Amino acid sequence: MLDVRRMQVLRAVVNSGSVSAAADNLGYTPSAISQQLGVLEREAGLPLFEKAGRGLRPTEAGTMLAERAGKLSEILTETEAELAERRAGRTGVLRVRFFQSASVALIPPAVAGFRARCPDVRLDLGMREDGLLEQLVEGAVDVGVFVVGREVPSLNGVRVTHLVDDPYRLVLPEGHPLCAEDPVDLGRLAEESWVQESLTEGPCAESLQDAFAAAGITPNVTLEPDSPQSAQGFVAAGLGVSLIPRLGLDPIHPNVAVRSLRKPEPVRRIHVAVRESVARLSSTRILLDALSEAAG
Repeated sequence: MLDVRRMQVLRAVVNSGSVSAAADNLGYTPSAISQQLGVLEREAGLPLFEKAGRGLRPTEAGTMLAERAGKLSEILTETEAELAERRAGRTGVLRVRFFQSASVALIPPAVAGFRARCPDVRLDLGMREDGLLEQLVEGAVDVGVFVVGREVPSLNGVRVTHLVDDPYRLVLPEGHPLCAEDPVDLGRLAEESWVQESLTEGPCAESLQDAFAAAGITPNVTLEPDSPQSAQGFVAAGLGVSLIPRLGLDPIHPNVAVRSLRKPEPVRRIHVAVRESVARLSSTRILLDALSEAAG
């Protein structure tokens, strides 16, 4: 394997015309320069200089290596400059994944705020719920926004921090007797039919299970919609009531009423996870600030 530093010594000798001149320019002794050239010749397996009168001149192989050393120097300079830009958060790509309802009211304003401050950093955006944490650990994703259940996950090489508590809101059909109340005690809903996403598994289900248990009720779920928007449609048709996170209520169906809850107020805990390898980048910190501002 050729040593890049020795190639730069060779380049200095070729450009300056002698070992002594290169030694003066580099701050080495002539013997140190000669030793470096000797090692490089052994690495190359070819003579790099030949005698020309009292001096030396590069062989064809020596000239080629000196030219390549110049190109390598340019590449290294460009690479160092690009790394400095990335460290400063002015260039690069951040791969960001998030759950579906975050794409409505949380991610869009955060992205807009980020782009205003980092216009040259590209955000690779995508919705991902299943397998998001695994992708973070594997390095396929840089930043992930996700919902936490009863326990905050501990991930190797990933920082996990709390972003915001997203309270659930009660969605009622227009004209429902409880529309006159705000907030509504969760226990008052014991006899209602429910239009509710799955309560059997997942972090959102854990939050709702705990809230229903605290209120002493077991919801009679008659429909399991696949999104907050479809849940609102079923509620508007008078088929039940639903709990929907605040961030999932944009837009609000014209034929429903939205009320806050208490005793208790269910919340889903939203966290952000960042790979350690990008956590110190200025662009990452700016993105996290933009997410916090949008969550607020």
